[in-house]
Amino acid sequence: MVAAGDEPADERAELSAVALSYVVPAHDSTAVIEDTLRALATRLQGRDAEVIVVENGSHDGTRGLLERLRQTWPYPGVRLVVLRSAKGLGNAYRTGIAASQGARVLLTADDLPFGFDDLDAADDIDPAAHPVVIGSKGHPDSAVDRGGVRLVLSWGFRLLRRVVLGMRTSDPQGTFILAGDWARQVADRLTEPGYLMTTELCHLAELGGVKPVEVPVRLSTRHRDHRSRVRVRDVWQMGVGLARIRSRHASARRPAPARAWRPN
Repeated sequence: MVAAGDEPADERAELSAVALSYVVPAHDSTAVIEDTLRALATRLQGRDAEVIVVENGSHDGTRGLLERLRQTWPYPGVRLVVLRSAKGLGNAYRTGIAASQGARVLLTADDLPFGFDDLDAADDIDPAAHPVVIGSKGHPDSAVDRGGVRLVLSWGFRLLRRVVLGMRTSDPQGTFILAGDWARQVADRLTEPGYLMTTELCHLAELGGVKPVEVPVRLSTRHRDHRSRVRVRDVWQMGVGLARIRSRHASARRPAPARAWRPN
């Protein structure tokens, strides 16, 4: 599966750059992905943007649905790119970042969990000064009531990240709005295949002196009503994953501080 317009993958680099690339992972997403793409196309019309959907290991009809949408895409003002990766959120994000052309790259979920709150907030932030912006459930002004169990687990995850990685960012598993050049530079250093990929991304940012800016968001009703797939034993599994990330990047040379970073 390729871009709407059938550009071969090796010709993607020759396409003109755009202002914004939305990267949307799609795994068993038939219930939400069509509505999400329609919402994105409507919002991004006239914005010089592309939407990159990365199907990753679906077992339902997601692959066929995306191919149909690609072939019949009725929004010429927004480029649609449909790609595939190995199963896993991290694999999908890395694939999307590598294919992106945007001056900014937004990593979201297949159901737009915060609507466009993250994009609206990031529009007021200079990406040259702040290459990493996070739509953060941990921001004190966010409206993300998700119940007691999820709240306890979130605090457990946050404590683990602080202890294992020394991480000061509240929510490295929100949505990310990245300076495109920075994202494409750091993507080759990311190895986590699953949901910890954004935590690894945030860790590398902090190691490099880039302080992520967390912005408030409101959790959509559709996303809030999803039954949580996180279990108490996942706290232990996350601890193992965080230790793996720390070990992998322990000897990494510290890059220049954020104030010295400039887009190409």
